[in-house]
Amino acid sequence: MEENSNASFEEDFEGQAMHTGPKGVINDWRKFKLESEDTDPSALSKKEILRQLSSPHRSSSKEDKDTRDRFSRKMSMQEYELMQEEKEDESCLQKYRKRCMQDMHQRLSFGPKYGYLCELQNGEEFLEVIEKERKTTTVIVHIYEDDIKGCEALNNSLSCLATEYASVRFCSIRASNTGAGDRFSSDVLPTLLVYKGGELLSNFISVTEHFSEDFFAVDVESFLNEYGLLPERELPALENGNMDEQDIE
Repeated sequence: MEENSNASFEEDFEGQAMHTGPKGVINDWRKFKLESEDTDPSALSKKEILRQLSSPHRSSSKEDKDTRDRFSRKMSMQEYELMQEEKEDESCLQKYRKRCMQDMHQRLSFGPKYGYLCELQNGEEFLEVIEKERKTTTVIVHIYEDDIKGCEALNNSLSCLATEYASVRFCSIRASNTGAGDRFSSDVLPTLLVYKGGELLSNFISVTEHFSEDFFAVDVESFLNEYGLLPERELPALENGNMDEQDIE
């Protein structure tokens, strides 16, 4: 039994198997630290300490008792220090993971950012937005008039969505300013036009008829998502927030 026990402890401290993952790295590092401290000539081997502490045959002499007490105190201090270092390492790992998430988010979030509802002043600006915007950018234009029911609520909803979908360019323009007011009569307002790469993807006339009398940004978002016109919702900013380990893994 003693030989099996010794062999088990030796395998725990002398095994060369590498572990993957952050906690595996920490365990490998702990074993390496204990083994490296064995080279200190002023300290007894950690393996020897474990063997003596785990031995079923212990001498009752005062010298052996003092030695065991000294070993116990030594191991307690070492374990305490390792526990503190492990906590520090875990904290560093979380910060490292958080930084990796930030870097990944920045790499994936390429392209221009808007984050607001842009009011177009005339037909020239309208055409410029459609024709000169990047081919990968979705452009959503709300054509409205102030006295048309639902237009103000739709503008407010689009303003909210613009902050959540910063890669989408949300615009609005009065029908009378488009230069084609006769095409946008009160019967078809409010109208939503969706462009990408200069091409018209969708044209929704009297769009508020799809909503209840009182509608909000979430209703407009669901409607646009039904037609696949919005990208995946972007990740929240990570710089000032704390993330739990389960959120990172």
